[in-house]
Amino acid sequence: MNKNTSNFNQILWRFCLMTASTILVAFGFNMLLIPMQLLSGGMSGVAMVIGYIFNTNIGWLYFILNLPVLIWGWIVLGKRFVLWSIYSVISTTVAMQIIPETALANDMLLAAVFGGILVGAGSGIALRCGGSTGGFDIIATIVTMKRDLPIGTILSVLNCFVIALLIIFKNDWNLALYSIVAIFCAGKVIDVVHIRHIKITAFIITTKTEEMLNALLSHPRGITIIKTQGAYSKTEKDMLMTVRTRYELAELSKTIKEVDPHAFVNIVETVGVFGEFRKS
Repeated sequence: MNKNTSNFNQILWRFCLMTASTILVAFGFNMLLIPMQLLSGGMSGVAMVIGYIFNTNIGWLYFILNLPVLIWGWIVLGKRFVLWSIYSVISTTVAMQIIPETALANDMLLAAVFGGILVGAGSGIALRCGGSTGGFDIIATIVTMKRDLPIGTILSVLNCFVIALLIIFKNDWNLALYSIVAIFCAGKVIDVVHIRHIKITAFIITTKTEEMLNALLSHPRGITIIKTQGAYSKTEKDMLMTVRTRYELAELSKTIKEVDPHAFVNIVETVGVFGEFRKS
């Protein structure tokens, strides 16, 4: 399999996963949360509050509210991340116009729990594929670049603002409390699926030190060079040690294979990191 075919297959697989994630999110919205007038949190939650008050199309509100955040993400996070996020937001908006707003469950607690699980799974898959479902996902991703915090926890904190809006405009504590259940479930599922805050240490033994450094130093992580010698071959090589998040592992592996297909790589899970994890 040549490089172009491999890249095409990766893009196609990512496209399929991103599409599946948008369907999960839209299904969770239209079949579980919206019929019960519950919130999912994030920009979608803000869109839901506005939609409930003014009886407007929540899908299109979701799209409009995400535009300024997507522009911010384009500037801070880069084009590839935001391009996938734009696709996710547009696909979710379209899916919300197709999937009917019909209550799948008559019990509000069931709707909150399973709506949160579906939305969290969809958001987590989108983040793991290198995109997002827009809104607070992008804001939380920017925060995790600066601070070593679980993204689901950050989303839960941001969503307190959305719950406050619901209480102010609807004055219904039952809806607010059930919405908190939905947001909590979504945040926990995102952390399980996304795993950005889990660290790994990669030990890379290569003869192409300079080429490897040029490729890896574009990432915001430090690298330590350790001189090594093969016990059998007596050949001197360099071992590069770098700590990354589990989320970055796929991109790291791809870069290593492109620079030195014969490099020996040992990857271990890291319990904790002290000091500056993100280089300037």
